[in-house]
Amino acid sequence: MSNHTNGPNSSTQEQHSESPAATAAPATAAPIPGPRASRLQQVFDHSLARTLRANSYANFSGCFPTPARYVPSSLESVWRQLNTKLEESARAEFEDIIRERDAVGQLNELDRLVIEAKRRMGEEGGRNEAGNELGEDVVVPHTLAPEELYRAHLTPYLREAQDTINAKIEGTQTQNEGLARDVQAQRSEIQSLLAGLEDVVKDLEGAADAATRFSSENDLRQENLHMDEEIRARPII
Repeated sequence: MSNHTNGPNSSTQEQHSESPAATAAPATAAPIPGPRASRLQQVFDHSLARTLRANSYANFSGCFPTPARYVPSSLESVWRQLNTKLEESARAEFEDIIRERDAVGQLNELDRLVIEAKRRMGEEGGRNEAGNELGEDVVVPHTLAPEELYRAHLTPYLREAQDTINAKIEGTQTQNEGLARDVQAQRSEIQSLLAGLEDVVKDLEGAADAATRFSSENDLRQENLHMDEEIRARPII
């Protein structure tokens, strides 16, 4: 009976021992670094090597002159351990960042997009050449210079503004022409009024001369009458 009771327990234990392996998810393979990911790794290795070279034993021992003088071998061992620890920590942290940010996958995707863009540019260039051979004037936007691009974007707005300004200028010119005609008509009217005033002045001057002559003749007549009265008033001897 003891063997009968131990059988199921042993099979259950075997099932429990096999279950974690059966339920474990298969590990995903790390992506193979592309050109940009490989270049990133090279830049990191180069920078880390320069940092470690900067922490040379000469610089390190200069900070600890007494141990360097009396126990140089122990100080050199500490220096080597420190550099080893620094390199291991830097590489581990770099690998953690690469893994957490999925930098290799992202950079590989960027490589793919660049290759795809170059391929499309080549296809568009081929179509452009074919269009030119057929006499079609095809301009691909990415082949334009920055100045040509912003001019292409601003030209419609500038043309609209130019049309608006031209319309305002034409309206102003029309108003100015009407004002010029009014001014010319007023000048003609003023000239005619001045001419009439000159005639009136001449008439007034003639009337004044006539009045002056009449007054002088009247004075002579009065003197003659006065002399005649005096002669008549004298007694005849």
